[in-house]
Amino acid sequence: MMHSPIGGLWPALFTPVDQNGNPDFQQLEKIVELCIKQKLDGLYVLGSTGQGFLFSEKQRMDITQAVMETVNGAMPVIAQVGALNTRESIRLAQAAQEQGVYGISTVGPIYYQSGVRNALEHYKAIGSSIDIPFFPYHIGNHSVFGGDARHYIEQILTLPNIAGMKLTTQNLYEVSLIHILSQDKLVLFSGADELFCQATLCGTVGAIGSFFNLWGEECKFVREEFIKGNFELGNRFMLTFQEIIHDVLPNIWSFFHQAMLLKHDINIGLPNPPLGMGNGEWNEKEVLEICDRISAVSGLVSN
Repeated sequence: MMHSPIGGLWPALFTPVDQNGNPDFQQLEKIVELCIKQKLDGLYVLGSTGQGFLFSEKQRMDITQAVMETVNGAMPVIAQVGALNTRESIRLAQAAQEQGVYGISTVGPIYYQSGVRNALEHYKAIGSSIDIPFFPYHIGNHSVFGGDARHYIEQILTLPNIAGMKLTTQNLYEVSLIHILSQDKLVLFSGADELFCQATLCGTVGAIGSFFNLWGEECKFVREEFIKGNFELGNRFMLTFQEIIHDVLPNIWSFFHQAMLLKHDINIGLPNPPLGMGNGEWNEKEVLEICDRISAVSGLVSN
């Protein structure tokens, strides 16, 4: 496998919001500083977890600028620039490059979709507008191979400034296939939190996920130990982690809100609708018990 200049564990960064749904830059600074303190490997901003699609174009530029000023060169940052309008994605990509991000990422066309050809032209227009690494965001069954995975990857490899992909899929064979067909020409990140250890066996160099905001230190330690050969720890941790993810998913946003407050004293707020709508409340004791379980099974003691 090729040596990648980037990899490791990257939070899909929360974008804290105030009661009106506007970015809370004070809390954003705190969460970025937490990631730096924990020596995590990079930040993926304004993806689904970061509510990228729920902010205005200017707000997205302001959020990226605030992250870059706080990071101040401490770690690489990839900005997700997907938008309903390709022209908006291009403006966001160019602004992110000017702000100093390592690379940009984007989902395929949203709402208006017409297959692989349309998606590739969308990627081409965005990738050709910048001079930094480009990482298309492949979301499981929502990304279309067009019936021929080899042909799809061959076309991906022709994209301007293509560097890798973020792969949010529970299909590990799909991850392996992309790795095999790209012949080490793509830097692959796993986007499925619940499979971040298993995905290392399929050619990924890193993992990007929501839960790494909350348990970045623990997950980074386990991933590195697993790669070193500590499969017993990896197995034990991942089974517990998967059970917890399954349990919190129905009310995930209210869980994240309370857990980040209790564990890190960071108020991410409740997300802009429709995210989090219908979420039930969590018992404080239950949230703390879940956090304690993760700390215990990882072998690390929370600071």
